[in-house]
Amino acid sequence: MKLLSFTKDGRESFGAVVGDKVVDLGRKFAGRYADIVSVLKADALGEVEGALAGEAGDYALADVEILPVIPNPPKIICIGVNYDSHRTEIGRDPSARPMVFARFPASQAGHLEPLLLPPESPTFDYEGEIAVIIGKGGRRISEEDCWEHIAGYAPYNDATIRDWQRHTAQWGPGKNWYKTGGFGPWMATRGEIADGQTLHLKTRLNGLEVQNATSDEMIFSIPYLIAYCSTYIPLEPGDVIVTGTPGGVGVRREPKLFMKDGDLVEVEITEVGVLQNPIKAEQA
Repeated sequence: MKLLSFTKDGRESFGAVVGDKVVDLGRKFAGRYADIVSVLKADALGEVEGALAGEAGDYALADVEILPVIPNPPKIICIGVNYDSHRTEIGRDPSARPMVFARFPASQAGHLEPLLLPPESPTFDYEGEIAVIIGKGGRRISEEDCWEHIAGYAPYNDATIRDWQRHTAQWGPGKNWYKTGGFGPWMATRGEIADGQTLHLKTRLNGLEVQNATSDEMIFSIPYLIAYCSTYIPLEPGDVIVTGTPGGVGVRREPKLFMKDGDLVEVEITEVGVLQNPIKAEQA
C-alpha cells in the first residue's frame, strides 16, 4: 500500500495511491482518522488496507496537491555521515556512534512543491536519503524487534544550505530553512518492502545522476538506528528517521554543483517511487 498526504480543493486529507488515482481515506474514515499519524497511532494500517478492496480512486493523482508524506511528524530525526562514500568525500574519521540532528516540520515540502532557495545563500545542496516512518512507538527497541515498529519508507531530500550549516559545530541552521526538505511522494508500507530488503537510492539533478547507493552501504543499519534513537527518547507513531546521504553531494564536487532557480531535483528509491522538486528562488 502506498499512502500519501494531500490537499484537494483547499481540504487537507490523506489517501492511498491506486494506479494513477487517489482514494480519499480522510473522507472514507471521516471522524475516525484525520491523517496518517492518527492511523498509525490506532495501529490501523491493516484496517485501512482492507478498506481499499474494490476502490478505483476518487481523484486523479495529477489533480491533488501532494503534501509531505507526514506533514505533522512528532519528530524528524536525521542521521549524518552514514555512508562511507560520503564520510570519505568530506574527510571525516569513522565514528563509533551515529551523528544525529533534528529537522522541523516547517522545513519540509511535498512532491512537486518547490524547494526554496533563500536569497541569503547560493550554497543549496541536495542530499538524497531513505526515510523510515515509525508505525509502532517504543523505548529501547532491540534491533531484532525493529521491523515491527516500521510503518513504511519514503524518499527524502535532506537539502542543505551549506554555508549556514558551517556557521557553528551544530548543523541545525543549515538543515532547517523553510521549505527546503523534500519528502514524498508517498510512503510504501512495510507490507510492500520485505524486512531487510535492499533499497536502491538515486539522486538526479536536471536528469544527471549525482548519487547512487543502496541501503546495504549504510554504516549504521536501519535496525541499529531505531535501537539507538529509541534508547535516548521514546519513538512515536509518525516519527521520521532520515537515514543519511551517500557520496556525491554538490559541495564536494569540482566544480561545485549547487542547486539553482529553475533546476529539478529527483530522489528515487527504486522500490518505492520518485520524489521530484523544482528549485525556486525565494523572495526576501
